[in-house]
Amino acid sequence: MKIVVTGAAGFIGSNLCLELLKNPSVHIIGVDAYIGPTTKKQKDENIQKLLKHPRFTFKQTSILDVNWEPILNGTDYIYHLAGIPGVRSSWGAEFQQYVKHNITATQRLLEACKSVHLKKFIYSSTSSVYGEKEGKVSEKSIPEPLSPYGITKLTGEHLCHVYRESFNIPTVILRYFTVYGPKQRSDMAFHRFIKSMLDDEFITIYGDGRQTRDFTFISDCVQATAAVKEAKNVIGETINIGGKERSSVLEVITILEELLGKKAKVNFVSQAIGEPKHTWADISKAENLLDYTPSTQLRTGLENEIFYIKELYQ
Repeated sequence: MKIVVTGAAGFIGSNLCLELLKNPSVHIIGVDAYIGPTTKKQKDENIQKLLKHPRFTFKQTSILDVNWEPILNGTDYIYHLAGIPGVRSSWGAEFQQYVKHNITATQRLLEACKSVHLKKFIYSSTSSVYGEKEGKVSEKSIPEPLSPYGITKLTGEHLCHVYRESFNIPTVILRYFTVYGPKQRSDMAFHRFIKSMLDDEFITIYGDGRQTRDFTFISDCVQATAAVKEAKNVIGETINIGGKERSSVLEVITILEELLGKKAKVNFVSQAIGEPKHTWADISKAENLLDYTPSTQLRTGLENEIFYIKELYQ
């Protein structure tokens, strides 16, 4: 079984590859351009274990530069996780990079798949496509992105739909809700909070800290993502992947203070433009189609991330 994973050196991608390789019949070609906010050092760390695996082949290159024909020959599944993440950095001149790597790259990959007999093309999207919603958000909610980043990911979803309808590419869309845990990007909130507290530095909080998120631990996210491969009746579907527990930013800080045994130094700044006040995933579709049951409590997940960050910066 041949699987291509784009963004293989990233946070979710590297964890997904390790999970998929537990199946002895799986061979993976991982592609990653080493772009975006994740440092080269961290990407090297992410991919280190995979590079030693006999059924993993790595290509450090951009989706836009790849000769896809030999790579996709005989491929059964594609997990398209590559792209530039981040709401706050997607404004201004940087938007061109988001267009290039989130929209154009996705179109280029879908175009290359037109002559390939894929079983599934799984596209990773984001809760950012929803915008500001009240209560639990189902996949039937009308997408209203608040940021250029959300717009580029939603555009990728639309590309998946038109290539499925026009060329029968068997696309499945996953919308992730605030994934955290070991290997999390250094620009993401939990990573920043833990690193700042370990270094006795100030934590920057955008807004009043009462904003809430549906936090999804990485192993739960990977479990759901890997399950798409064998799931029935999912082609053409859009599926929310949320976590076990919602919490406010201030509540997270309190848990970190307890786990680290020290008081956080907090600096409040203006709320970031383009970020919703609350997110909350209705995961009933994932439960039904993927047999998905997130199991990691927030406190346990934070303990795991603290351990990883201590090791990373030793």
